[in-house]
Amino acid sequence: MSLNPDGAGSAATERPQAPHELSMTVVEYTSEPDRCTVSPRGLSGVAKLSTWMTVDKSVVVGLDAMR
Repeated sequence: MSLNPDGAGSAATERPQAPHELSMTVVEYTSEPDRCTVSPRGLSGVAKLSTWMTVDKSVVVGLDAMR
């Protein structure tokens, strides 16, 4: 929920967002942990450069393992 700027402490209805299809890129290193960068597909320009997350590959699990 987000706060309504017109009413102190009142809550505004949060709009549901459409699910995003994600893209993952793996970079393998010889002396460091491999890294995975995840971002929504289809972005370009500033949105592509500012909408991503990178983690160690060791913390990424497949969807089948979580079902």
